[in-house]
Amino acid sequence: MYKRILLAYNGSEAGQKALLDCQDLAQWSGATLYLVAVMPVMLGVVGLEGAVYDKDLADREHGTYQAVLNEGVRRLAAAGHTASGEVLVGETIDEITQYAKKIDADLIVVGHRHLDNWAARWWRGSVSKALIEHASCSVLVVITH
Repeated sequence: MYKRILLAYNGSEAGQKALLDCQDLAQWSGATLYLVAVMPVMLGVVGLEGAVYDKDLADREHGTYQAVLNEGVRRLAAAGHTASGEVLVGETIDEITQYAKKIDADLIVVGHRHLDNWAARWWRGSVSKALIEHASCSVLVVITH
């Protein structure tokens, strides 16, 4: 069964639900849990010449992502699970799928919230849908409304 479960975690309502479901799976299968939060590359001023990397902004954002991740790991540890977390930087799908391969994950768990209108769905895209297409292991999509 599942021995290494990767949870793409962002602290959102959908992420919280995925965290709960992930706990149940880990309890059932005795799996080790890995949480990742994917932070986009932080660019500051955008002008005619292009964008400029803003280290201060990136450091602040990294701290925010790390705090959310630490809280998820803390909750899992409090429930008796073996868990670790890492903030990744880059494109969400690429980072999650590469990390899954790195740890030889058996399952990727991701939360998904149904969006109410077609414009929001089109603009935002679907991380869960893209993960299903690109992952080298099974993907569990935990849906919230």
